[in-house]
Amino acid sequence: MKRFYLTFILIVSIFFYATCAFAQNPFPLTNPDKLRYHPLQFNLPKVERMVLNNGIVLYIFEDHELPLVNISVVIRTGSMYDPENKEGLAELTGTVMRTGGTDTMTGDAIDEELEFLASSVGVSVNMESGSFTCSVFKKDLDTGLKIFSEILIHPVFEENKFLLAKNLKLEEIRRISDDPEKLTFREFTRLLYHGNPRGKLASTSSIKNILRDDLLQFHTRFFYPANVMMAISGDITKEEAVSKINQYFGMWHASGKQDEIPYPAENHGGSTFYLEKDIPQSIIITGYFAPAKGTSNFYPFTVLDFIVGSGSFRSRIFEEIRNDLGLAYSVGSFYRGKSKYGVFGTYAITKTASTGKVLSLIQAIIDDVIARGVSESELALAKKSIDNSFIFSFLSADQIAYQQLMAEYDKLPEDYLVTYRNRIEKVSRADIKRVGLNYLPPEKALILVVGNESASDQLLPLFGKVNKIKGELSYDR
Repeated sequence: MKRFYLTFILIVSIFFYATCAFAQNPFPLTNPDKLRYHPLQFNLPKVERMVLNNGIVLYIFEDHELPLVNISVVIRTGSMYDPENKEGLAELTGTVMRTGGTDTMTGDAIDEELEFLASSVGVSVNMESGSFTCSVFKKDLDTGLKIFSEILIHPVFEENKFLLAKNLKLEEIRRISDDPEKLTFREFTRLLYHGNPRGKLASTSSIKNILRDDLLQFHTRFFYPANVMMAISGDITKEEAVSKINQYFGMWHASGKQDEIPYPAENHGGSTFYLEKDIPQSIIITGYFAPAKGTSNFYPFTVLDFIVGSGSFRSRIFEEIRNDLGLAYSVGSFYRGKSKYGVFGTYAITKTASTGKVLSLIQAIIDDVIARGVSESELALAKKSIDNSFIFSFLSADQIAYQQLMAEYDKLPEDYLVTYRNRIEKVSRADIKRVGLNYLPPEKALILVVGNESASDQLLPLFGKVNKIKGELSYDR
């Protein structure tokens, strides 16, 4: 105890004298914006690409720093291929592939084995793709690849796991109304893609229509080698990678069918929608179709998005609406460039009384960028931030391999990753005004507001006709 008190007194004394010394001779504080340092140097690491005899596209990247091997698989599938009245099938197929066992192992046995190996297998099926991942220690690579390959090639969709996944999805859909933000973005997706397969969303009735045989048929239709792209990275040589992938996937010679899905058309024509929900705040989303990824307009639009709202504290929407006026709990923008189209949107969560004002401010900020342009300081900050973000998206071996795989999956130009930074750097203020004028005129905006009746009343004087979403919500249809 005596030693404890002596140690405590010593620590307090050091802190006291250090504080006094700092008060007498404080260190000068430098504005972070004035810091100067050498430009980040970045050369895209080379990833080996090859096509196996059965059609699988394989990317290989060696990194022997850790005894780990990571495998990523991307399948050309997604919820946009869901059959009519069975929306949700793609997602359920992915879920039960992971949980529902294979020809040689039950789903529970797979979970136990992966846990014992400290390995993981992940599944994600979204609107336009399906992703499967496996992470395993090098010493357990054969066991991990055996399980992973059987999940992809020979799933059996155990009935009990299928029913469990189906019931969980039904419960998730029933609870959407309890989460206003999730509800808003779901309705926004449905409205934005109206008339396109991407706008078909799972409902309680569509999930109830799905049978186990539907999962088997969906798997047969989309899971075949020529529809698979794979990246393997980590503690493995090129020769080992080719040998192991051929060992576990080389005998896979199935074929399937994939229909062409039309790309979305700009069919909302400046519409304003209101969904009534008795909550004390409003959730506002505005949406536009935007440039496709990798096109010449993609780069200036990326910079525009950063300046308008995705640049967090330094973005115009955040600074004006949240910092200066304190009118929003959450506010910003997003831009998702796809292979043939893009989507840009802004969002805000504000108290009901300020619904109309916040929506007007968002539109005024966008209009100002188009009419008056951006400043040189805004442009420089955006370029530097985007450049840094791009570089730091290649921190690990699996990120390096996956980024290059996805560039091919998205059908981007071969030099997309190599020239990305240079193309961002060349963006001018005139480029930003040009793309803003082309893609963000007010008459093209899709506006959705979710809130109580007072919020709806504020929209009428601003936008004239407001389309009220009536009857049962889309999750019950």
